Amino acid sequence: MSASSPSRPATSEPYSPDNLLDRVSRRSTLERQYAHMMARERALTQRRLGVQRGDVLSVGAGWHPGRHIFPSPEFRITAVDSDPAKVAGIRQTNAADAALVGVAGELALPPASFDVVLYRLVLHHIAFQGPLTPCFTEAARLLRPGGALVAIEPGAWHPVGLGLALANRVGIAPAIHGTPDDVPLSPRRLLVEAHAAGLWPAELHAVTYTWRRLAPALQTALAPLDELGSRSRAAPFGHTLLLIARRTP
Repeated sequence: MSASSPSRPATSEPYSPDNLLDRVSRRSTLERQYAHMMARERALTQRRLGVQRGDVLSVGAGWHPGRHIFPSPEFRITAVDSDPAKVAGIRQTNAADAALVGVAGELALPPASFDVVLYRLVLHHIAFQGPLTPCFTEAARLLRPGGALVAIEPGAWHPVGLGLALANRVGIAPAIHGTPDDVPLSPRRLLVEAHAAGLWPAELHAVTYTWRRLAPALQTALAPLDELGSRSRAAPFGHTLLLIARRTP
């Protein structure tokens, strides 16, 4: 890949030299856990969503619009991002069927035009800028009857989430994490927002409990804990959460 290309590898974990935690973590360690997380996302979504094909809107798609969760040709993905460079990268790599520049909560798309609206690791950035309600309300408007919002976000009740929230509060997150806009989300907030938008029933799962920066051997040893992620009492304490909230017919 040339330095001028806007594209990114489809399965590579983002790695920033400005992120202190990235600098002290091996890239192979980060990518190993990221690959495990992606596999869990797909397995959980396939198991719980019950949708075999359809139209997917990936909002705040970044470089990864969710093709690992919604494979082609069964699913047609429309990717939306506010960054034109990322939209150009998606078009260049054909990571989605269509890609548009747009802002979450302000999308001029026809109502009831998608079977799934996907927010993958984006709501916790939006939460730094303002309320999440417009995103959930927009998802409800864009979903067809029987469709579902799928959100994958870092959890605030996991020890890492609690630590990040504390770092944000005292103002040291940019030095440690490279950015001030990673706001872990509480499972209660995700469910309340979904219900307020009329998305019901809503269910919550833990994608993973392990942290990407743990040593590979420890990641392997702890991976079986992830199978507890769909138990109602265990799910809220995941490192990464999966919300599925449906628009009733």
